[in-house]
Amino acid sequence: MSNWVFAAAPRTSLPVEGLDDRFPVRRIYCVGQNYAEHAREMGVSGRATPVFFDKPADALTMTSEVPYPSGTTNLHHEVELVVALGSGGRDLDAKQSEACIYGYAVGVDLTRRDLQAAAKKRGAPWTTAKGFDNSAPISTIRPLGDSAHPTNADIRLAVNGLMRQQGNTAEMIWSVPEVIAELSRLFELKAGDLLFTGTPAGVGALERGDLVGCSIEGVGTLAFTIV
Repeated sequence: MSNWVFAAAPRTSLPVEGLDDRFPVRRIYCVGQNYAEHAREMGVSGRATPVFFDKPADALTMTSEVPYPSGTTNLHHEVELVVALGSGGRDLDAKQSEACIYGYAVGVDLTRRDLQAAAKKRGAPWTTAKGFDNSAPISTIRPLGDSAHPTNADIRLAVNGLMRQQGNTAEMIWSVPEVIAELSRLFELKAGDLLFTGTPAGVGALERGDLVGCSIEGVGTLAFTIV
């Protein structure tokens, strides 16, 4: 057995509703501009090929207080349906993709919008805009056995009790199985992967002290304060 030159980082995992066992997280994939109204507010329209990016697994956080990140003056919220995969594969079709789904969670893709805008202008990667520490608040995973696929579910985000984002998962440009299938042409997907599936319109800035409350019908709720 090999020894480490220093202590290995703990494995990222998430609680599962109704179980003592935890869900081990492998990778986090995200799809951008997957709701038509949000795509339009970001200056894009139409059913273009999905835009994928990623976040490190340790960007996940379940704390009630999320620190305002350094390096930005324009932190934005993006509430999203998160898909947890229990299996994977390559070059999957839509039916095979749906069979890979273990469960769902509520997530927020926190974004340094000013850094993202600057990166877009230069054609540069989005890593500093999307992959920073604590950039992926998430709820407990609800396994499929406890609920149906949320294909027609209300999705909402409020800040300090005022509604900012309100949509329905039926408004996705690319459905969850289609997104998984498209992603599987680029990566071999495996059990433990998470997929943030895009956000409805209404994204906006957060300030220190803001209370963020999110919900997805049939999936769960999520709340945290920016500190």
